[in-house]
Amino acid sequence: MKDTILKIVSDSIAVKERFFNENADIVAEAAKTIADAFSKGKKLLLFGNGGSSSDASHIAAEFINRFKRERPGLPAIALNTDMAVMTSIANDYDFSDVFARQIKSIADTGDVVIAISTSGGSRNVMKAVDAAKKKKLTVIAFTGAKGLKFAEKSTIAFVVPSEDTARIQETHITIGHVICELVEALLFEFPTKKTKHAVTTAGQP
Repeated sequence: MKDTILKIVSDSIAVKERFFNENADIVAEAAKTIADAFSKGKKLLLFGNGGSSSDASHIAAEFINRFKRERPGLPAIALNTDMAVMTSIANDYDFSDVFARQIKSIADTGDVVIAISTSGGSRNVMKAVDAAKKKKLTVIAFTGAKGLKFAEKSTIAFVVPSEDTARIQETHITIGHVICELVEALLFEFPTKKTKHAVTTAGQP
């Protein structure tokens, strides 16, 4: 049993190390993009299914509340959290529309989207990305090794080099945490007067 545990942990670490060694610059680019959007009073919209749904909610919570710093809240919305909205769209239209219809309704120019799909084949996520692109939003894709077509649709793509759903999801939430920490540093460690004002008005008082 112990050997199995250590093998699982070793595999997880190996996937993360490979991803960040190959993609650190892209992670930094995504953090700067999100920080810039927040500084201009724009919001972050996140969504996914299953475990990816939980990751979307988790990352949104870190921004709205706080990650490591005492600061104003930052406007992030996980589109998978409102069951009345989700089920009404699924019932009246189709489950594949549950995120796209929300993007069409509440996304504004300059907002940033984080779309999460370990497989890269989730129809409702793909339709939402198409809707976001029509509104000229920045789309950041979180996916795995099979999600290359999904990645190609995005502005910035995080392709975890694994086909193991658990290893992909473990890496996704680590990416989310790294981005949260970087965004906080960008906005609140060395803030300009403009950034301070914009973040205060965009977030909570």
